[in-house]
Amino acid sequence: MAEFYRKKKKICQMCAGKSVDYKDVMIISKYINEKGKIMPRRMTGACAKHQRNIGQQPK
Repeated sequence: MAEFYRKKKKICQMCAGKSVDYKDVMIISKYINEKGKIMPRRMTGACAKHQRNIGQQPK
């Protein structure tokens, strides 16, 4: 029988205590792809509340 591995659930980094600031390039680059678009929640692992905050930071 095939073995299925559980995928580790991504946790929201902002809920864990880190803040996202548009001035901090290293952190904001995790949420923006190479074309400059904001990555979706399912890829970043952010909760809905903080994903909206991520969307407002670069603007």
